[in-house]
Amino acid sequence: MKTRVITAVVALIIFVPILIAGGLWIQAAASLLAVIAASEVVLMRKTLLVDFGAILTMLGALVMTLPATLWDNIHAPIALHRTSLLYIFILLMLLHTVIAKNKFSFEDAGVFTLTMMYVGMGFSMMVAARNAGLDTLMFAFLIVWITDSGAYMIGRKLGKHKLTTISPNKTWEGSIGGTVVAVIAAAVYLVFFPQAYSWPVMVVIAIVLSIAGQFGDLIESGLKRFYKVKDSGTVLPGHGGILDRFDSMLIVLPLMFLFGLLN
Repeated sequence: MKTRVITAVVALIIFVPILIAGGLWIQAAASLLAVIAASEVVLMRKTLLVDFGAILTMLGALVMTLPATLWDNIHAPIALHRTSLLYIFILLMLLHTVIAKNKFSFEDAGVFTLTMMYVGMGFSMMVAARNAGLDTLMFAFLIVWITDSGAYMIGRKLGKHKLTTISPNKTWEGSIGGTVVAVIAAAVYLVFFPQAYSWPVMVVIAIVLSIAGQFGDLIESGLKRFYKVKDSGTVLPGHGGILDRFDSMLIVLPLMFLFGLLN
């Protein structure tokens, strides 16, 4: 517990000023987090970080977080932007399946491609949310944090019915309770920090985001269960890896983009 508390305090001391500063600071943080998160999937799959496919995966996750305008002034014989570069990485991975002589399979290429998109797009939306406003990004964090904390506390007190076998400690009571508490908190937050739509619409969106955040948690739990690991990584002592801490945000933030909240 002491290690968890120390890690949390240090992380907040570092992360909160970055969130407030925004700009290049949040861009650099998101890019670094994306690379680390991608490397965690690579290591869970028991692939060396120096493997060509692993390098492409981490590089692809990095590129996905970079600003779309970065490539505007670069003159090259091919169209350079995030989508085209991602496709180039995919092509190189497919080529690698041939050159590696079955040491890197089509399945590896598929997993790593999905990792690039899942991690890269998720953290790129963190930058987009901060650019939309600190209050918009904090809206996402508020929903995720309170849903998670509420589900844990209510589940411990009232939980009786298992939610899923993927994460056996989670219960329906905790899940529903976490969403209720998070939506109440979001409703109060929206009174002081209105977002893109009217208050009633945003409350409905908050319900969807709270549920989606729990799915993000379960997606990562399923990933760890598949690879038979307790945590995605060890970069955060007492808390696991970057994916362990940002799994919900990697689903919530892209959904906020789709809902038009990050424009």
